[in-house]
Amino acid sequence: MNPRPRSATDGGTAVAAVAAVAVTAGERFARALAVKDSGALCAHLADPVDFQALTPGRHWQAGTGRQAVEEIILAWWFGAGDEITELCSVINGRVLDREHVAYRVRVRRADRDYLVEQQAYYRTEGPRITWMRVLCSGYQALPG
Repeated sequence: MNPRPRSATDGGTAVAAVAAVAVTAGERFARALAVKDSGALCAHLADPVDFQALTPGRHWQAGTGRQAVEEIILAWWFGAGDEITELCSVINGRVLDREHVAYRVRVRRADRDYLVEQQAYYRTEGPRITWMRVLCSGYQALPG
């Protein structure tokens, strides 16, 4: 006799279902960034979006998701010669009405490995980010 099929309330399954629901817009953004998925990044940002960021030495602004992704994120920050080899961490949080995500990526650039951390505060309407402020550590060279 076959055992009954597992239900959503059986051990282990409910946790997976809750975890799937708990993924934030910020985490989806970080995961799309880690694979340099232009389409997914644009889909996570509303149009229009109020996007601003600080990297070492420069302030960035964009009014559309496409502009943020194609003219800033994948053109300057993580360009064609930059291979993101690992999404090292993603941490989610909230500050009253603003959500927060911090993520670290390992990047290979010109035969050298770097660690880059970005902190982002954002607001959403539905699943899309409408307002985002990013602060970047810059490229930190890893030893060896």
